[in-house]
Amino acid sequence: MSPRSASVNEELRRRSRERLLQAAVELVDEHGYEATTLGDIADRAGSARGLVSYYFPGKRQLVQSAVHRLMHRTLEEALEREPHTEDGRERLARAIDAILGLARDRPVLMRQHMAGLLQAEGFMPCPEQRRLAELLSDTVARYGSEDVAADYPILRALLMGAVYAALIPGASMPVPVLRAELFQRYGLDRESGVPPESESGTQARERDLSRFFATEERPGNP
Repeated sequence: MSPRSASVNEELRRRSRERLLQAAVELVDEHGYEATTLGDIADRAGSARGLVSYYFPGKRQLVQSAVHRLMHRTLEEALEREPHTEDGRERLARAIDAILGLARDRPVLMRQHMAGLLQAEGFMPCPEQRRLAELLSDTVARYGSEDVAADYPILRALLMGAVYAALIPGASMPVPVLRAELFQRYGLDRESGVPPESESGTQARERDLSRFFATEERPGNP
């Protein structure tokens, strides 16, 4: 049997990595961070346990990459949903709703993610995070920013702050209130984006996570 080509090996590695990302998101969402082990993740992904360390230095890095993948794919889907639009204000509204929607629909997962960012190792750049940053920066540019380098970090901080406020145990703020505050700050119509009470917003909460970790090649994927 002839050896596999470099391209085939690369495709197999990519698929293995994506299965690990999906398994990490699913298990942390179901059981929490502390109760999820690297062995659990490898088993769910159908991978050898030693393979996890080939792609990720540890559990924290794996989970952070997995959540960033979920975030950028959620954002990507929201920005490109029908009817497609190039209107910067509508795209910003969709971006805000996409991120707040994750806080509303995946509270365990997003709470663990925020807690991880506050650990000693803190924020760890990865391909998934870079894609998320690209999408948000592009959204800021289309909104009309004249200084994306300055305005993107502000949007990122506001979104992170809103997610944090929505998830504080015992003192959380309602997502619609946080949404209204962000929409007012950016001068957005409350009917734009995907309002939480809309039919499409309800449908989004009923779908699983697998579409965000499809193993087929997609343009622009990390």
